[in-house]
Amino acid sequence: MNYSELTPIMRRLALEAGDKIMEIYNSDDFDVRAKSDESPVTAADEAADALISAGLREAFPDVALVTEEQADSHDTEALTFLIVDPLDGTKEFVNRRGDFTVNIALVEDGVPTRGVVYAPARERMFYTDSVGVAVEETGPFDKDTPGETTPIKVGEPDNEALMVVASKSHRDEATDAYINKYAVKDMTSAGSSLKFCLVATGEADLYPRLGRTMEWDTAAGHAVLNGAGGRVVRFDDHSALAYGKVGFANPFFIAYAPGVELKEG
Repeated sequence: MNYSELTPIMRRLALEAGDKIMEIYNSDDFDVRAKSDESPVTAADEAADALISAGLREAFPDVALVTEEQADSHDTEALTFLIVDPLDGTKEFVNRRGDFTVNIALVEDGVPTRGVVYAPARERMFYTDSVGVAVEETGPFDKDTPGETTPIKVGEPDNEALMVVASKSHRDEATDAYINKYAVKDMTSAGSSLKFCLVATGEADLYPRLGRTMEWDTAAGHAVLNGAGGRVVRFDDHSALAYGKVGFANPFFIAYAPGVELKEG
């Protein structure tokens, strides 16, 4: 994979998809339907998926593509693949809360090595550059010419005063019970893959997820966090969270800045 080619293409497609999403988000009304797993889907999911998929297939025809909105891609078996969630945080989108993202990532040998997370309503964009360093680009965004970027790095956590981020739409008692094992200075809620990015920038130290997620939900944010020096491990045994699993479903996991003294579940 030519990373120097991949990075600008992922970035541009994320911005183009973000424009499509915001057109629908800012409209007076939009339809919400339920998929077979009862999760919501909108025209914004489908329009963004069509745009991103077409762009990736044109640029990288020999690389497998897995995307949430195309069920036939969920049987893919490959060591190297691109993986897309065209609109992560559909519940945030439907409720007009703004915490939704466009996620595009490259997975190689079970590891997300490159990714972009774009939050169009928040006007924040994070991605890995051609050498794998995580950066945040400052808007306004031009699709063809990247703006000013700042390398991002996880913070140095104080285990007596941790900053924790948790899911806005999927918070439960089990998550709260686990968080209560730590000495928490402050806790915030965020939607979608933005939680990974808040750990990557040092705005949070710890993000535990005790709930169902799929690899397309997490790969791009995981890549950004990797590029900022962070880690993502399984909740049960603290081994690295791997990708390319049959069915692409994740176990519970913990994303964190090294230095956090992880507690047992």
